[in-house]
Amino acid sequence: MNRIVKKSLIKYSVGIILLYITVCSIACSEKMVDPMAASLSLTEEQSYTAADATAAFNAFNTYYYNPTAKLYYSNTDQDDIGAIWTQAIYWDIAMHRYIRTGDEVDLSLVHDIYQGGYDQYDGYNWENTTEWFIYDDIMWWVIALARAYELTENPVYLEKSISGFARVWRDSYDPVDGGMYWSFDHTGKNACINYPTVIAAMRLYHITGEVDYLDKAKDIYAWSKENLFNNSNGQVADHKIGDNPPGYEDYTYNQGTCIGAAVMLYQATDSSAYLDDAVKAADYTKNEMSDASGILPAEGDWNEQGVLKSIFAHYIHLLIEEADQDQYRAWIYDNINSAWRNRDTARGIMHRDYTAPCPTGVVQSYESSSGVAFMQLFDPLTE
Repeated sequence: MNRIVKKSLIKYSVGIILLYITVCSIACSEKMVDPMAASLSLTEEQSYTAADATAAFNAFNTYYYNPTAKLYYSNTDQDDIGAIWTQAIYWDIAMHRYIRTGDEVDLSLVHDIYQGGYDQYDGYNWENTTEWFIYDDIMWWVIALARAYELTENPVYLEKSISGFARVWRDSYDPVDGGMYWSFDHTGKNACINYPTVIAAMRLYHITGEVDYLDKAKDIYAWSKENLFNNSNGQVADHKIGDNPPGYEDYTYNQGTCIGAAVMLYQATDSSAYLDDAVKAADYTKNEMSDASGILPAEGDWNEQGVLKSIFAHYIHLLIEEADQDQYRAWIYDNINSAWRNRDTARGIMHRDYTAPCPTGVVQSYESSSGVAFMQLFDPLTE
């Protein structure tokens, strides 16, 4: 479902001059973000700072976080809570923030979001088919819960992750033809459940050491490579329905979870074939899905797909930082800087379209999330 980027390596000056706002008071809505710590709008030669990453996260929470529900609104009007699966992605972003800062306030937010989900979604009762009606909705939370356990060692998070994985595996896995069904009625096998299942299994394998998780990850990855992956160019299909050919639609989160699944298996097995797949998927995203300047696609025209690049951000970071594929770093920084440069400077929020100024009216949290995710994950080039 993603579009791939045609790389434009913009070389950053070694001595980047950072401009800071000392006094700024812009009233454009009922709420205001104090931008004093954030840099002025970037020029092509400038890069974002740690202060900018903090300002971006704070602005996102100011406009989208509901401290009563302890979950995120769907838009700046703050009239409803965002979609169930996107809350898990926002929780990931909060964890990225805590990893970046180590601040107890950020750790408290991590715990709070768990509680918000617990209160909103029937205590993470995976058998509740009113709250949970698509398998991948559960699996995004399974991944986030496992990650939260790794950060906090709270055993409740691990128990919920394990039980969620078991529930999905029980009803989604096809023991005859392989692969994971996306919907409860088994209409098709989508990338958005298969690759996340591999990632969840690998996280639980890393935590528990239980080889069964590794075996499941290998099984689903092999099916996905056979049915959802174009080995010649790294394109990931969105879905496979019955005996029909794979449905190829480009989405960044499918490219990203393919990359993440491959990197995690590479780390566990030391098999270069997995790393080769990850590189192919990243190359496709960079060279085919992005625009002529290397900017990632503006997915999510007033829908939940605005969150897709937030998922991609996590797994391209994994490829760069943990699999030593530094060739993608400049491309990613170009995207981050473009997103931040085009933010709404009055509110401090960014948009899904990194190439154009953020709208000043109603904006969805989905649309604003990916730039924030990238900025928490990738350290600034300079302090």
